[in-house]
Amino acid sequence: MISRPERLFNYAILALFAAVALYPVALILRTALQPDQIGDSGGLHVSNFAAAWDEGHFSSYMRTSVVVAALVVGLATTLSILAGYAFGTMSFPGSEVIFYVMLLGIMIPAEALVVPLYFDLRSLGLTDSLVAIVMPQVAQSTAFGTFWMRAYFRTSSREVVEAARLDGAGHWRTLWSVLVPMGRPAITTMVVLVFMWTWNEFLIPLVMATSEELRTAPLGLAFFQGRYTSGTALLAAGAALVAVPVVAVYIFLQRHFIRGMVEGAVK
Repeated sequence: MISRPERLFNYAILALFAAVALYPVALILRTALQPDQIGDSGGLHVSNFAAAWDEGHFSSYMRTSVVVAALVVGLATTLSILAGYAFGTMSFPGSEVIFYVMLLGIMIPAEALVVPLYFDLRSLGLTDSLVAIVMPQVAQSTAFGTFWMRAYFRTSSREVVEAARLDGAGHWRTLWSVLVPMGRPAITTMVVLVFMWTWNEFLIPLVMATSEELRTAPLGLAFFQGRYTSGTALLAAGAALVAVPVVAVYIFLQRHFIRGMVEGAVK
């Protein structure tokens, strides 16, 4: 039983860490609402967000980021579930070797692969295309997702799986009708993490695409910063706009995300 002083101490520590984490966010929002030009009147300048949206062409960048994130999350989630189920529930020759080879996608940083990957894709005529932006991120996210889902499938209830098998369910039906609904918190956690990594990815879109219509939101923000140097309010507003989708997805899925993380920690 936790005593009242211990509970208050825990709350104080959590409040301190929350303040440290939220301070940069509050600072950016405060800067975004300030006057952008010297001599402007005081008050909250909400119009900075509209001005940054228009001047930074964020409508095009956001649209590209949404398409890239949807493709990466959708493909990586599907492939991770299938691969995780295979590695977590089946035994076949070379399974351990293949699994650890896939883990190289987690251990090797993108900075070490992006240059040779660029030349490979250029030789195939795929650079400066959506494929060149999406597929490397799908490969990276699938490596993590396979590791994540394998851990879930290895700890899933064997009794439920055996009951499904006795009812005549094959691997495909057992996976999608039994294990996937049971693993919704784990899958949601993986989706949130992959979406966050994909949305914030900067290096791969920078190297693989040169067309402005293929720039993602973080890349567009960097170009906006490069050409807009007269003030900081519009830059802060642009940064807030780029961060909104990640925050919105997390808030919408936070209950499943936290449950998945807690279940993973317990297991």
